[in-house]
Parts: sequence; structure tokens; C-alpha cells
Amino acid sequence: MSSMTLKISDQDLDPMFKKLHLANTRRTWKETVDRAEKEDWSCRDFLALIVTEEVAHREQTRIMRSVRKAGFPFLKTIEEYDFSLRSNVRRSLFGSYLGPELVSNGKNLILMGKTGRGKTHLAVAIAYRAIQNGFTAKFTTAAVLIEELSEASKEGKLRQALKEYVSPSVLVIDEVGYLSYGPDAANVLFHVVNERHILNRPILFTTNKSPFEEWGDALHDRDLAEAIVDRVLEKGRIVVLDGPSARTRHLERSKDQNAKIDKPARISGIKRPYFPESTTSTSNTYWTSGITWNILQT
Repeated sequence: MSSMTLKISDQDLDPMFKKLHLANTRRTWKETVDRAEKEDWSCRDFLALIVTEEVAHREQTRIMRSVRKAGFPFLKTIEEYDFSLRSNVRRSLFGSYLGPELVSNGKNLILMGKTGRGKTHLAVAIAYRAIQNGFTAKFTTAAVLIEELSEASKEGKLRQALKEYVSPSVLVIDEVGYLSYGPDAANVLFHVVNERHILNRPILFTTNKSPFEEWGDALHDRDLAEAIVDRVLEKGRIVVLDGPSARTRHLERSKDQNAKIDKPARISGIKRPYFPESTTSTSNTYWTSGITWNILQT
């Protein structure tokens, strides 16, 4: 057998690659063979390249498929987050959330802050890194989760519906407390948190409300809200994001520029423009962001 020369045509190879599910090799092998012959590669080098490229292609396909299944509203990375806008948060704080230990240790996270501080960006970036590390993820808003599970509970299908939120390695629950929920909100959310707590699977929350004071009111049950937070923080932490809104910081620059122009105008007695820019008169609420919480670590 070692001295036999296998005579296989190009037409024979194609269905073999297909049967073995070697999609990338099936597409590129002819070019690779031509290159190997021209550059006089060894059989070992040729095989190494074919296998390496096939593995890389499969990994990229897995990541793309997992990202689509996760249902992210957008795709952001940790490298894209502007930490210079936050005085109390540095990238190093999220180091343990960007590695495999996020899932292996079941590390939870509550990202808290006013709108525009990048809470969802960070949650998506952490979940995306988990996908790159070989895990699965799911993104949902608190309103969607609560509505779906409440309906399932009414129909006697809660246990079945829970699987969608319990199975993924990482679950992102966005915007806790932003909208009003039905009376069953705390109950169904507790089921998700408790099931994942038992299985040691992490949850990433984003919220603009204090989980210690305001989640009880938002979820209509302070006792269950306390039980939810207690389980989350057993292996988690709260990170408060301060600083200006990333969405409206251009208005702050506009305010500063207008102030510089307006000051000499008042001194000289020159009247202000009759039709001021609307953004300068309505954006004050975005320029301040008092910090009421320090970063909590467990």
C-alpha cells in the first residue's frame, strides 16, 4: 500500500470534501495545490496549511452563527468602548469578565448608570468575548423576557419557556427598570435567576435603577427583588458608570462654544440671536451625572 499511487481525479475529490464537510478545503484546495507545487512545499507543510485554514474557517463560522443566534441589537467590542469618558471605571476592572472564567466561575455583573453611559455596549462586548472563547450567549431586554415568560406561565408552559433563557452560557438582560412590567414580573425573573444560579451560569444586567432600592418597586415585589439581587451578587459585582452620555457629549461641546460666544455679547450689550439653536436650550439634563454609588466588589 505504501508504494501505491492513488489516482484520484479532481472530480472525485470534490464530493469527498463535501462528504467530510470540509467546506473551506473544498473551495481552496486547487489554489493551495498550485502554490505548494510552485514553492516546493513538503507534504507536511501542505497538510498543516490545509488543516489550519479549515479549523480557522470553522471557528469563524461558529462565531458568526453564535452571534446571530444571540440576538444582539448591535455588535460592539471591548476595544471600542471609550473608557476616557468614565472617571471611575477602567478596562482592567473587566479583566476576569473577558476570559473563560466568566463562564467557568459563573460571574454575574450589574452595569448601572444613566442613559448613554455605554451599559449595553459593555454587556454586548463581554457576551461577544464569551462567544469568541467558545461559549454561547443570548441577549434580551427585561421587558421581552418578562412578557414572554408571563404569557408562558399563564398557559402552563413556564418550564418549557425557561429553557431559552437558562441554556445559553451567558445571558444578557438589558434595561431592567426602564419600562413598567406586569404583576408577575418578579416571579418570572426570579425563576430565570434562580435556575442559572443553581447551574452556575452568569447573567449580565444593565439598569438605570439601584437594584437595592428601586428594583423592588419596578418588579412589584421587594422581597423577590431582594432574593434576585442576593443570588446575582453572590458571585457578582455592581459597576456604576459615571461621566457624560456618549450619545450627547457633542451637545456639551456645543454648550461650551456657545458660552464663549455669548459672554462677550452680553458684556458689549449686543443682543443674543433671536432664534437660538434648539439643542442648547434642551440639553441641560444630559450635562450632569451625579454619582450616588461606588463600585461594589465581591
